[in-house]
Amino acid sequence: MTGRNDPASLLLLRAGPGAAQHIRDLGVAPSYIACTPAAAGGPKGLALLPLDKLLHREWLHDLAPIELIGASIGAWRMAALSLQDPVRALERLQHCYVREQNYTEHPTPDEVAAACRRIAHDVLGGQPLRPRPGVSLTIVTSRARGPLAGTESKLAFGRAVLSNAISRHRLASHLERVVFTSGPSFLAEPFDGFGLQVVPLRDENCEDALVASGTIPLVCSPVRDIAGAPAGNYWDGALVDYHLCVPYGRLTRAGSRRRIVLYPHFNDYVTAGWLDKHLPWRRKTRGHPWLADMLLIAPSPAFLDKLPNRKLPDRKDFYRYGQDHAARIRDW
Repeated sequence: MTGRNDPASLLLLRAGPGAAQHIRDLGVAPSYIACTPAAAGGPKGLALLPLDKLLHREWLHDLAPIELIGASIGAWRMAALSLQDPVRALERLQHCYVREQNYTEHPTPDEVAAACRRIAHDVLGGQPLRPRPGVSLTIVTSRARGPLAGTESKLAFGRAVLSNAISRHRLASHLERVVFTSGPSFLAEPFDGFGLQVVPLRDENCEDALVASGTIPLVCSPVRDIAGAPAGNYWDGALVDYHLCVPYGRLTRAGSRRRIVLYPHFNDYVTAGWLDKHLPWRRKTRGHPWLADMLLIAPSPAFLDKLPNRKLPDRKDFYRYGQDHAARIRDW
């Protein structure tokens, strides 16, 4: 039994059946890890930055090859983790995300877009994105199509929300999955109704891809016509892939030995799309075969009890703290 102050009590571990069997047979070692995903979730992702740094410093610093995949703040975390000096990049992300989002009382979408671009710029240190050898990076975005193409109206997004409530498949008529990749990616072929466009990360599109991945509809102006990608408006990758429920088996079972997905996450469950988090019957994905080889690490209730407001930071804090930026920064 562990006490409330024991480090083991601060984390929850969830393993799919394949990962659980792998751990029983072989344990856990860096060489067994094929992929690390990073979910969207806005400020919640701040809680995982110390774990990202710890894993790199203590365990994963010499690991290769590995695929990193992320959406929204998860894309920013994984981009930082892919760089030659990931610890400094993660520190730049933390500093900019916490201290440079001091919005006016009623920020415009362009104001929020400018802040997101500053964060992406700082993550990259003002340089092109150059993952270190052996590390592949995938940044997930959503491109508007069909009824949503070329519009930023509440009505158009309302129709997309209604379509998703009827079925996730119907949402695919409004959004297409576009991933920006550096190095090999197991997401090379379509696997559901959202389709798949794979675009190489280049000097001229890496910052745009990072900004697009965190562009919340109606809150932030879209990123338009990214270089090398299909024309259109690009939005938050979370709209399609919130917690990244994707076919990891293509990677974990591809070689001569089975490997696992190591997933530091702020929840102990996986929600497929951002709009699904409001639908109780779709909020928690259970027994999905794509998650069979996943070992998920999440903060425990004991950990949350230690935080300001007894919760992770979240986007509602911008409204909770209002113009008291110093209090928000202190608690974040």
